[in-house]
Amino acid sequence: MAAVLDATPFNFVAIVLCISFGAGLLGSLLGLGGGLILIPVLTLVLKVDIRYAVGASIVSVIATSSGAAAAYVRDGLANMRVAMFLEVATVAGAVTGAMLAGMVGGRALYFLFGAVMAYSALAMLRKLREDDRPRKEPPPDALADRLGLHGSYYDVSTGGEVAYRVHRPLVGLGLMYIAGTVSGLLGIGSGALKVPAMDLAMGLPIKVSTATSNFMIGVTAAASAGIYFARGDIDPFIAGPVCVGVTLGAFAGSRYLTKLKSGSLRMLFIAVLLWVSYEMLSKGIHG
Repeated sequence: MAAVLDATPFNFVAIVLCISFGAGLLGSLLGLGGGLILIPVLTLVLKVDIRYAVGASIVSVIATSSGAAAAYVRDGLANMRVAMFLEVATVAGAVTGAMLAGMVGGRALYFLFGAVMAYSALAMLRKLREDDRPRKEPPPDALADRLGLHGSYYDVSTGGEVAYRVHRPLVGLGLMYIAGTVSGLLGIGSGALKVPAMDLAMGLPIKVSTATSNFMIGVTAAASAGIYFARGDIDPFIAGPVCVGVTLGAFAGSRYLTKLKSGSLRMLFIAVLLWVSYEMLSKGIHG
């Protein structure tokens, strides 16, 4: 049983439900799966062992995807062709990461988690100013053309149709294997890597990257969840309320993504990544 703060079971469940709702809300808006918020709070505030926190996070990622993905597919934000193309690599990576997780110490997991978040934040920060400029047409890509990966969506915040072209799909495939490995290793859904990979490397708009990431993370997490369950890292007392809270939050968040401006969404993404990176690096360095 995981170690927690001195609280009654009812109070613990109530606290976890509230935290999970907020994590699901942010996770669906940013395509992160909720684990990015859940793991630091469970480990740093509620004193849950990181392996139980990662196990609960894996379950929450599946819940976030289930709660938000249907709405994003219905609204035309999630690019299904891109998701199916990239999911092959992320599932393979998730299985790899889940197998490696049993060999890596807890302190190393904190440090790796923080380093991944810091890198993602810096990559997104470099592109922050580009949201206010006209989108540049990417160079033609034969593979993307052949697979029909390009698309469009209606942006409620601007009141217009946004068309986009995908490029460098093979680069995205390689990055997705890395993202899947991180997902299986850390239980975060790897949206923190998937969103920058699609946004920066493949040229998808930030809203499409977020929505497509939400669709993908559930499949990626499901590929590694069985390994965590067999290893005993999923505690129902923690994972149960996490799953309920995250699902409710994901439903709520999916209603607001189309109404947010791209620049505001990216700023929120960067702020969350930087905070979590600082907290987890501190824990990894100082123990």
